[in-house]
Amino acid sequence: MKTYINFILNIFLRSFTFVFLIIFSLVFIINLLTELEFFKDLDVSIFFTVYLSLINSPSMIFEIFPFIFLISTQLFFINLFRDNEIQIFKYSGLKNSKILFIISSTTFLLGILIITIFYNVSSNLKNFYLELKSNYTKDGKYLAVINQNGLWIRDKIENKILIVNASKVDKNFLINSFITEFNSNYEVVRNIKSERVDIKDNTWIVNDAEIFEKNVRTIKNKILINSNFNYDRINSLFSNLSSLSLLELISLKKNYQSLNYSTVDINIQIQRIISYPIYLILMTIFSAIIMLNSKNYKSNTLKISLGLFFCVIIYYFNNLFNVLGSTEKINYFLSIWIPLLSLTILTSLMTYKVNEK
Repeated sequence: MKTYINFILNIFLRSFTFVFLIIFSLVFIINLLTELEFFKDLDVSIFFTVYLSLINSPSMIFEIFPFIFLISTQLFFINLFRDNEIQIFKYSGLKNSKILFIISSTTFLLGILIITIFYNVSSNLKNFYLELKSNYTKDGKYLAVINQNGLWIRDKIENKILIVNASKVDKNFLINSFITEFNSNYEVVRNIKSERVDIKDNTWIVNDAEIFEKNVRTIKNKILINSNFNYDRINSLFSNLSSLSLLELISLKKNYQSLNYSTVDINIQIQRIISYPIYLILMTIFSAIIMLNSKNYKSNTLKISLGLFFCVIIYYFNNLFNVLGSTEKINYFLSIWIPLLSLTILTSLMTYKVNEK
């Protein structure tokens, strides 16, 4: 029996490695084409675009792992069906349920490695990728970060440089903000203090502004400040959570909470990472059931197409609930676990009489 188990593990891991390398190559080529398009008018080396494409690929692969495990499982069963080895296993007392247990256990262990090692490496590479590429974007002179001291914004507009700090964000308002305005030589022009700044549009409305200019303090009910930032743009700057490791997500969540900033997207990302091994297991079992139920079909292309069709449906089903969670239509916890629970129920029903297949 141990020989059979080792044989199954060998075929499954070889199938997984083969599919992983194929998908990684495709993702790399797509990234390379994207980077070449982006840098077509810039004087950069081709090796630099290749490098960017390479370090950006792992974060994209992380999102595609459910597809990788689905296709790997299909390829695994195609290899078993080819020489009728699955019937030999049956005669030797190795049931289909045992095969499912072996490959799903292997998937779970791989899933743990993916979220503990692969995801952390890919997020660091993604962060490094964004830093490198930001030097070639128009946004390179702008900066917005959130830390334990609140929201910080560095903005350059109309030959002026603005450094903004706010302790909290309340809807589209900066609360307890302090704005320092510099000229192009980085000399302080004035400081502005306000309890409430409306940043809904690119023209900020500073209410009850306390202005310090040339050692003179004045108070105005309302002043206008032009900026490259608005509320929507600030939100979008913090939307790329794939560049943060799990520990960094937890740290960022604490900073968001101190700023009274919405943590829904961070909570969703954390739950996605935690639930990822379960998601991969369900995709593996689902793919295996499809293959066992279609083993009499001669066309392997049809089998793979059928699996990919259902995988796309599952992907968009998950994505629908993620959107509902991020827009706070439903609880963020439910937005991740309802699709997984639904898939669990579906696979449980489909595994009925699996040993008779």
